[in-house]
Amino acid sequence: MVIGVAHLQPLVALLAGVLILLVPRILNYIIAIYLIVSGIIGLGIIR
Repeated sequence: MVIGVAHLQPLVALLAGVLILLVPRILNYIIAIYLIVSGIIGLGIIR
């Protein structure tokens, strides 16, 4: 199975959702990391 960006974003969202349910305090960090990673992918720096 090849994992591309199309498969990666739903997996990250699922993982983030589970972490938010388990540790609500980590919400700010999860959102910040997600936004940074999606911005880097959107700019094409990481493929």
